[in-house]
Amino acid sequence: MTPLTPDEIRERLAALPDWTLDAEQGAIARSFLFGNFAEAFGFMTRMALVSEKLDHHPEWFNVYNRVDVTLTTHDANGLSERDITWAKAADGAFASRTRQGA
Repeated sequence: MTPLTPDEIRERLAALPDWTLDAEQGAIARSFLFGNFAEAFGFMTRMALVSEKLDHHPEWFNVYNRVDVTLTTHDANGLSERDITWAKAADGAFASRTRQGA
């Protein structure tokens, strides 16, 4: 697994404005806020299927209507394309739930 270079990370994160870089940890993070627990859990369920498909699993934490996600690729000792792909999928899942009024 190949880690992204600092330039590649900057370029990829430009398309992910809601994600925060922790360069020291080689990770990106984002909090997703939902209307209630069921919506948050539904998002996690949807993203669990994405995680299995990508064979890439996040570190995440859920309390009621909030899901906090941290992504890094341990095999790459930092960020990889897998993290970016997962983050884009999560942003899309979150946006589609918002558009549906969920």
